[in-house]
Amino acid sequence: MAGVLDTVDQRTQLAGRNRLELLLFRIGGRQRYGINVFKVREVLECPSLRSIPYGHHGVRGLAHVRGRTLPVIDMGRVIGQPLPEDVRGLFIVVTEFNQSIQGFLVTGVDRIVNMNWEQVQPPPAAGAASYITAITQVDDSIIEIIDVEKVLSEICPSNLAVSGELAGRGTGGGERLPILVVDDSSVARNMIARTLEQIGIRCVLASSGREGLTLLQQWASEGTPVRERLALVVTDIEMPEMDGYTLTREIKRDERLKSLHVILHSSLSGNFNDTMAKHVGADQFLPKFHPDDLARAVLDQMDISSPPGSA
Repeated sequence: MAGVLDTVDQRTQLAGRNRLELLLFRIGGRQRYGINVFKVREVLECPSLRSIPYGHHGVRGLAHVRGRTLPVIDMGRVIGQPLPEDVRGLFIVVTEFNQSIQGFLVTGVDRIVNMNWEQVQPPPAAGAASYITAITQVDDSIIEIIDVEKVLSEICPSNLAVSGELAGRGTGGGERLPILVVDDSSVARNMIARTLEQIGIRCVLASSGREGLTLLQQWASEGTPVRERLALVVTDIEMPEMDGYTLTREIKRDERLKSLHVILHSSLSGNFNDTMAKHVGADQFLPKFHPDDLARAVLDQMDISSPPGSA
């Protein structure tokens, strides 16, 4: 286990090429799950945990790691596969997600695999587990990618209320063009839509970069300039089939679409994403999830680039 993430800082070259690396882990049993390496800070044997009276059932306890106290989420409890009560011999995957740090309790960590986002697909609609956002295949077996945003939203629900000043600014200027929201997590899409509804913005939703690009190209082929029917694009980075970096690059390469303002809106943290946003031509990088930050970014851009005749 030691050293499994030692070279993570060398892997940033993968981003922007529709590639990712997954850390594979187990939650009891033989089924393997995956999480993007860029969200992982380290993997370590589970230390002793301090219980949280009356806490959420999915939080096993608090751990003290490198001078920081962080919650440890029992992934088994969350998805209905309870892990042993004795945490000795288990591991925690320490992650940074939506600008917060937490550990996920797992029974074991396998290895890191490198793949193309085109190899990652949405889960089957029929009977799909509610916590699975995508699937892929490694060594002839299915890897399930957990919707971490859904997990965290249930354990610690986000406050989606937009401040009164922004709500008034958004709804006081008449009808505005809709925006395209691209995110593979249904929870994230709904959070964005509910936030922007408060400022009078309607959202068109797509669940992958491929779907979003197809929709934009279809509109462009109909003859009406896309910029006259859509205000801007807000896209996640991590998505099956086509990631947000690749979607942005394709938008900026298309003469019919390149004037669209693109905001990369991601749970991936760090200055690296600002650099990558500029590299692929994105106009802005915005960390998830702060309702006022998102609302302000959308309103600011609409005020700057509203086409003639719009509110």
